[in-house]
Amino acid sequence: MAKLKALSLFSGCGGFCEGVHLAGFDVRTAVEWDKFAAATYRYNFPETRLVEGDVRDFLRGSGTKERAEHGLDELDLLFGGPPCQGYSQIGTRKLTDERNDLYLEFVRVLARLKPRAFIMENVPNLLLLNKGHYKHLVLEALRGAGYSNTTVLRVVASDYGVPQERNRVFFIGTHDRFEFPHNMEMFASNALARLRVKRPVTVWEAIGDLPKSVVPSGCVMPYPEEVFSPFQREMRIDFDGSIYSSAVKKMRGIQHHEQVELHNHHTKEIQERRLALIALLQAGKKADSLPKAIWDGKRPEKWRRLHPDQPAYTLLANMHRDLSEFVHPSLQRWITVREAARLQSFHDGFVFVGSEWQQLKQIGNAVPPLLALAMGTVAKLAVKALRPRVSKGGRSKQEQLKLQIA
Repeated sequence: MAKLKALSLFSGCGGFCEGVHLAGFDVRTAVEWDKFAAATYRYNFPETRLVEGDVRDFLRGSGTKERAEHGLDELDLLFGGPPCQGYSQIGTRKLTDERNDLYLEFVRVLARLKPRAFIMENVPNLLLLNKGHYKHLVLEALRGAGYSNTTVLRVVASDYGVPQERNRVFFIGTHDRFEFPHNMEMFASNALARLRVKRPVTVWEAIGDLPKSVVPSGCVMPYPEEVFSPFQREMRIDFDGSIYSSAVKKMRGIQHHEQVELHNHHTKEIQERRLALIALLQAGKKADSLPKAIWDGKRPEKWRRLHPDQPAYTLLANMHRDLSEFVHPSLQRWITVREAARLQSFHDGFVFVGSEWQQLKQIGNAVPPLLALAMGTVAKLAVKALRPRVSKGGRSKQEQLKLQIA
């Protein structure tokens, strides 16, 4: 059976694509404007057509040549996460932020291609900003594009095997030319309930096998022999997991390397003053646990040590500037790029390229692959449940069109 066809917008380094691919979709084309994220995407998905450019320029004009070139006719799924900094709790939260309108580009392509279903990801604050102003605008635009059968889901990544308490919002819907024999909100919620893990994966279960020592950026190191959890087997290239086989993991960026080694296990340098400060932080504690002589009383989240026995808190896109919120649970250093990737559920076969600064930014911006797998699975189930909408005359719209042509 052929895989369902999908198109990715705002693709970033490829976390969303990884999960959707795993759910059973063939991602025909990806669109990403950031050249650094595009470099990592291309390194890990060399078989996927990558349009490196502004989504505003994608499928402009007739778009006939592009549709044929990228195999976008009869598309099953359009998915993506328009940049969320304009909505984010740590972003501008201004109604005039131009990034707030990028969802319209997603809707424009949606209206042009009319895929059977779509998934659009964003931050929970989108639902709250200006008393739900943008939520209503998004739903109105989706209805105008032919997707009135749409629901909004708030999910927590740790419910789906991601070792991180990452809250996200997903809009998911199907095109009005099809009959969908269920209430979409109930259908999607029930599907997600069946996909929930029995208990969250903890930080130590995610990264406890990784070496204490680190390497300079661009260098690799051998895996240590000890493995402590099923999640680590899922992530490591030298083991088969229940989701990823070793062979599947070797299809990503690691395919460019002859040996199975650990990549991206490097982190930012740490000054003596900061080293002395984090040494006083206990597991799971913030800056407000420090002596008053050290902490200035501002923003307790400025300094945080991960708790080994709990999922991580949300990894942020701005951690590339400062890792002081992401102190290793037991060592006197920041987490590494690979540890951050593990906490986002990127397996070790997924290799990040570019500067350390850019790698951390890409990871923080990504949709966690295992969360994307859950949402992709819901979308696949929804697509399979669709039936042609039958007119009063007893024929579907597709049948009527064929008769008119004949």
